[in-house]
Amino acid sequence: MPAIARDSLMSLEQYARERPQFRARVIAHKRERTLHLGEHVTLVFEDELTVRYQVQEMLRIERTFEEAGILDELGAYNPLIPDGSNFKATMLIEYPDEQQRKQNLARLIGVEDTVWLQVDGFSPVSAIADEDLERENAVKTSAVHFLRFELTAEMKRALIEGAALSVGVDHPHYSAGVTPVPAALRTSLCADLVN
Repeated sequence: MPAIARDSLMSLEQYARERPQFRARVIAHKRERTLHLGEHVTLVFEDELTVRYQVQEMLRIERTFEEAGILDELGAYNPLIPDGSNFKATMLIEYPDEQQRKQNLARLIGVEDTVWLQVDGFSPVSAIADEDLERENAVKTSAVHFLRFELTAEMKRALIEGAALSVGVDHPHYSAGVTPVPAALRTSLCADLVN
């Protein structure tokens, strides 16, 4: 998928007018691209539309209209768009209680490196996590991670031809999986594989 071009973004004024409809469209789209792995881990699979929304929201929140700031946002978010041979996801570790969240983020160090994806008939693919910056330290992991799953040409072909897809996490303190993922998610992800 191509990167979001500067001239394709809405101005702050245009975005203010179109935001309610655009936001509703993105929320519905994200619903199809969200996968819960157990009670506390959620993957939101990113694509051009979800990233475009994030860029527009950041520009709106920060009231950014200067060219350098806009280009900085594009530079930060464009790498989250899949490139035709991979899936990219934001991983959220969610515990509503602050104390429970703090305790579990300490127990779940390295969890981002234990997420996997498997195309039926192939070996699992481990996530490549947090290429942008380190998101954990010696005492805790972050509640947000960015994952990339690289697929072979054979895996891509199998998915496009209908192979099932499974996703899971296998950490010593947290294990969950979805086999197979819902059809709507699988179909949406297959669109990421078209160059």
